[in-house]
Amino acid sequence: MIKTIIYAGLSTVLFSVAQLNAQTNSIYNYTEAFDPIFYTQNGSPYRSASGKPGHAYWQNQADYNIHVSLDDQDNKVSGQLSIRYTNNSPDDLSYLWFQLDQNLFHPDSRGQAAIPLQDSRYGSAASNFSGGFQLANMRFSDGSAASYTVTDTRMRVILPEPLKADGQAITLTMDFSYIIPEYGADRTGILTSKNGKVYTIAQWYPRVCVYDDILGWNTEPYTGPGEFYLEFGDYQIAIDAPADHIVVAGGELLNPAEVWTAEQLARYERAQQSDKTVIIRSAADVTNPDSRPNKKRLTWKYKLNQAHDFAWASSPAFMIDGAKINNPSGKKALALSAYPVESHGGNAWERSTEYTKASIEHYSKKWLEYPYPVAVNVASNVGGMEYPAISFCGASAKAGNLWGVTDHEFGHNWFPMIVGSNERLHAWMDEGFNTFINDLSTEEFNKGEYHKKFGNRNALAPAFSKPDLEPIMSSPQNMKERNIGILAYYKPAYGLRLLRDEIIGAERFDNAFQNYITYWAYKHPTPDDFFRTIENETGENLAWFWRGWFKNNWALDQAIRSVEYEGLDPKNGAIITIDNLQQLAMPVVIEATTESGQKIRKKLPVEIWQRNTAWRFKLKSTERLTKVVIDPDNVYPDMDPYNNIWPKN
Repeated sequence: MIKTIIYAGLSTVLFSVAQLNAQTNSIYNYTEAFDPIFYTQNGSPYRSASGKPGHAYWQNQADYNIHVSLDDQDNKVSGQLSIRYTNNSPDDLSYLWFQLDQNLFHPDSRGQAAIPLQDSRYGSAASNFSGGFQLANMRFSDGSAASYTVTDTRMRVILPEPLKADGQAITLTMDFSYIIPEYGADRTGILTSKNGKVYTIAQWYPRVCVYDDILGWNTEPYTGPGEFYLEFGDYQIAIDAPADHIVVAGGELLNPAEVWTAEQLARYERAQQSDKTVIIRSAADVTNPDSRPNKKRLTWKYKLNQAHDFAWASSPAFMIDGAKINNPSGKKALALSAYPVESHGGNAWERSTEYTKASIEHYSKKWLEYPYPVAVNVASNVGGMEYPAISFCGASAKAGNLWGVTDHEFGHNWFPMIVGSNERLHAWMDEGFNTFINDLSTEEFNKGEYHKKFGNRNALAPAFSKPDLEPIMSSPQNMKERNIGILAYYKPAYGLRLLRDEIIGAERFDNAFQNYITYWAYKHPTPDDFFRTIENETGENLAWFWRGWFKNNWALDQAIRSVEYEGLDPKNGAIITIDNLQQLAMPVVIEATTESGQKIRKKLPVEIWQRNTAWRFKLKSTERLTKVVIDPDNVYPDMDPYNNIWPKN
């Protein structure tokens, strides 16, 4: 009897499923979408299965002391570098690897060879430019000469004896120099203004590569698209420049009385106490020789702690203004803006400090307090590039464009300056996360001054669903350059908004995201660390989402197949049949409109697709329906909205 009932039930189920599947051409595979095995490695003492750093987590440290000089006649940077490298790993190290990013601009570099003939963001605008580092006098602290080999944008330094595990340190010194590219892959360069050149100096010293528990030495060549992965440490920087220059940097200025005039110093100190922008060097000052100390050269001394890079800018053309940044703890920082007179006026760079201050204060309150003493925005020929505590933004940007680029670049102080993910391989973990938090910041800034409310949040769904689009979890070097904007920025940010607003809920997601930032502040998370953190914090199994949206380029296509009335009577409610036609699963939101105009909504969880390609459900209603719509708010990335409506047009 029991067998008969089971077989009879099974026959009914098989008949029903056969009926459903016979009416659709779905390519959805629920066993693949909801495969329970997503992670390829278990948790370890270094990285907990919960997504937190493990109890034995480690990372190495690099502390830099650099004295550098700017030659504005030959556009040359020259310096002496001392690095103290501490090996906190469980492994003895017999050599060190360094990044030599300026070697990208050598004509024989791999990056130059890989730049397409059509316009590209990467490389140097001057086809005959020959750049790259010149290195000399490389020695260890005992005075012994270092043996090293340079390969493209990497350098391998042999240690005189193995650097022991668990905390032994070694100091290496070297001289370096390079010619500054006019346009350095949109990350560094020289802007010509009517009052002098604006130098934005980045990737300007040999930087030690990261040694971690994932890949060992991370030596992916720098070819332009992939950004950076660096060790945290402390910086002591002295910058020697012509005395008519103003030098701004991502760090605390240690000798302001030596480099500002008395009047400018008073303004500088007033800005540190003012919520309103204070002019420190005006347009009139720029053309007044008395606005700078009567010397040939000056040395600007800076320090920055617990950071993984340092950048600066120098120019005789800078107007400077500033205001204080208020952190939730009561600790203050200084927002500064440096720009030529051409960038002033018409709702442009005169608002830069206002934007910088608002951006930093928002992220400090929402996610984690800003750790640096300054936040410096520099107008340059770099369209938008971030470094700890300093950003380079387009000199011609204004209004919403200037807000957008300023807010984005300073948002990067959280990703990847605080949460130090591997940008070289996982651009979405900094650009995508940052674009996500920028969206929330823009909604809040000045009561939504630049916030654009779109009728359809899923307007980019067709772009996200292109069959030839690479997965988000590709490295930037492994993407078509035209796809980097979608894959590194917009698609991951859109995915996080889906998780936050539609799948998990804003309160739970924001709490999990905030905890991820806290857990991995000043550390090196991987994609799995992020995925595990969100799952453990929210209690949701999201493998179906990570697999479809991040790991694969799967598309979503939900469709209404039919709407019927139970017992052919509208008073008994409606039976609605929906299909999942593509590979991606998502929750389903249905809105029905009755003859009298009443709206009835029903949300179905993603679990309906765990073992089905089609789903029938009952909608409680007592009237005839005039319209049924999937995703009435246009928030899901459905590639074909036309089959989301009944009756079909």
